Amino acid sequence: MTSGSSLPPALAEVVSDFAEVQGQDKLQLLLEFANELPPLPADLEEAAMEPVPECQSPLFLHVDAQDRDHVRLYFSAPAEAPTTRGFAAILAAGLDDHPADQILAVPDDFYSELGLAALISPLRLRGISAMLARIKRRLR
Repeated sequence: MTSGSSLPPALAEVVSDFAEVQGQDKLQLLLEFANELPPLPADLEEAAMEPVPECQSPLFLHVDAQDRDHVRLYFSAPAEAPTTRGFAAILAAGLDDHPADQILAVPDDFYSELGLAALISPLRLRGISAMLARIKRRLR
């Protein structure tokens, strides 16, 4: 793993989890993440969130960077879009509540280390990179 050092520990752990499984088990792990996507807080509505049109399924995100040392990330994706939800959950698990500087240091292509390229179309994989790019844009 080359970029492991530039990943926040929580995200490095997610990448490591994916490295430990092979083939279809990677898809199963992605689905498990999808099921663990945290619900939106009561005071945040999807309508107030930023859409990510690069994702093949409807995905909305909100970056709360009022506290640059504890950036909060919120995602909304429909249950019938498990791949998109899984990607959002990976970013939520790996980056939520982290300092802005750590998030900005994450390599744009970190998701290639998840080993999903053989299982998921490049178009779908672009969704996770688009989410990360939008988060970084908000932080800059």
